[in-house]
Amino acid sequence: MNIILQVEKSMYSQPMNATHSKKDIYLGIALAVLATILWSGNFIISRGVTKQIGPVSLAFYRWLTATLIIAPFAWQKCKAEKKIIVQNIRYLGWVALTGIALFNTFIYIAGHSTTAINMALIGTTSSPIFATVMAVIFLKEKLSPFRITGIVICIIGILVLISKGSIQALASFHFSTGDLWVLTGAFAFAVYNILVRKKPQTISSLNFLFVIFAAGTMMLFPFYLVELLYSGPTDWSLSLFSAILYLGAGTSVIAFLCWNLAIHRLGAGRTVLFGNLIPLFSTWEAVLFLGEQVSTIHIISGVLVITGLILANTRHKNKSA
Repeated sequence: MNIILQVEKSMYSQPMNATHSKKDIYLGIALAVLATILWSGNFIISRGVTKQIGPVSLAFYRWLTATLIIAPFAWQKCKAEKKIIVQNIRYLGWVALTGIALFNTFIYIAGHSTTAINMALIGTTSSPIFATVMAVIFLKEKLSPFRITGIVICIIGILVLISKGSIQALASFHFSTGDLWVLTGAFAFAVYNILVRKKPQTISSLNFLFVIFAAGTMMLFPFYLVELLYSGPTDWSLSLFSAILYLGAGTSVIAFLCWNLAIHRLGAGRTVLFGNLIPLFSTWEAVLFLGEQVSTIHIISGVLVITGLILANTRHKNKSA
């Protein structure tokens, strides 16, 4: 946590419109990659606990855990920045709604009514497209030919991975109710990425997370109570407790802090492209933890996605990336 705070202090010592050095860009890329590595475990864990806990309960306990973990580190800053928080309460509410209350909850709900292939296909391809379009429209981020090419190559890489190289698999694809939940979640995360870019510099990143985590948890609470009423209590176990602890500490506190700092360095449109690494990391984790085999398709897909990310993040003289 202290290392990330030092990174934050270094990053926010520059004005928002400053031209970032190559070192800053590489640091932003490293932070985005670290976030995607942590997030990739989210899908592995969520699939393994569906019979023990409801989707809203999983989201609620995840963010409650994250809030409790981050509270001791952010409480003093929260009190010091109380005035600026109140001034930006509507903005913070929208960030909490899209990135905390809606995004992962929709993904967890979708996992009960759609296939893994549909979740990966819709979630990893639609969110970058949503975010890129919104970044161009609302943030006036420029879309260079290299950026467009990189996005297309990333999408092709994901399609190759999900379809396993089969045109028939893509041709037979159809939307279900669960698919619409994934699509809505992907849109919510895209909106979150755009909103984070507008974060007031006077609110520290750690306090920013604390506020949106707490707000998102409170937004989920009534729906958590409704789920308990209809689905019954959670089947607690050591494995479930460990999974929620990982979700709260790793995929929430550390990953979101790294992601938000990466957005500050790279921009919303660029950073969101790194989400395409999540299914790749998930595949490697499945090999490591579940004993699944790596195929040629996995290698080809990985090369395509990484190539696309390199192109999308290429900076040229006299041009805005």
